[in-house]
Amino acid sequence: MSNAILYLVATPIGNLGDLSPRAREILSTVDFIAAEDTRVTQKLLNACALPQKPLVSYYEHNRRARGEVVLARLLEGESCALVTDAGTPAVSDPGEDLVALCAAHDIPVIPVPGCCAAVCALAASGLPTGRWCFEGFLSVNKKARREHLDALREEKRTMIFYEAPHKLCATLHDLQEAFGGDRRLSLSRELTKLHEETLRMTLAEAAAYFDAHPPRGEFVLIVEGAPDAPVTEQDEAVRLAAAAEEVRRRIEGGQTRKDAVKAVSAACGVKRNALYRYVLEQEA
Repeated sequence: MSNAILYLVATPIGNLGDLSPRAREILSTVDFIAAEDTRVTQKLLNACALPQKPLVSYYEHNRRARGEVVLARLLEGESCALVTDAGTPAVSDPGEDLVALCAAHDIPVIPVPGCCAAVCALAASGLPTGRWCFEGFLSVNKKARREHLDALREEKRTMIFYEAPHKLCATLHDLQEAFGGDRRLSLSRELTKLHEETLRMTLAEAAAYFDAHPPRGEFVLIVEGAPDAPVTEQDEAVRLAAAAEEVRRRIEGGQTRKDAVKAVSAACGVKRNALYRYVLEQEA
């Protein structure tokens, strides 16, 4: 194995069977491991019968100073596996800073794929998965929280949030206020663990349900994006007028009316027959 490499090793989010053979190999052969909580990582190494490795604490409150320590060892030619307590490091995680440090010093960064609670919950949500955005934890500061949600009011992509059980009810009420009670969502908790559960309901239903049933476990919330605004008759008239103007320019450029209408209707998304009639009316 080449030295002077930072490996981003995904660890199980519950079920130890999800630790991949490649992750086991990397954790067994690197020179040292940078861990969010060295006690949690030590338990993982013991449970998976992996060799003991030097562990360096690297987490939110020491990431600047400890990042420089990790960087120095990498520059000396050592290899390091970065791990979080559960899931993929460097995503909504202080490992982001360490990756940036390595990139700035041309140290190779190699991801070792595995579990990610956000993607697991998204896949099981039953909501659109083609376009989505990860929003992480909402701020506990009320002003920042409100500004965050206000910025997402018109977001059409499926949104992913993380939330702790003691803050879930307040978050559901805030989401309902921002997006409306009819917005669909999926709530996944304890993913890959014994009491794994995914619930699908509206924001209003979820707020009422968890007000009556105290939440347990860490949650991933998958929230439906904003619906498309309905097309009004006025909107359609404006689109037809703009499309007809493009048809006129094409005809002046030498295209036949038929070919111009066909091309413009496809490009602008207006109905061909309606556009053809509109053009004829304007020429009359």
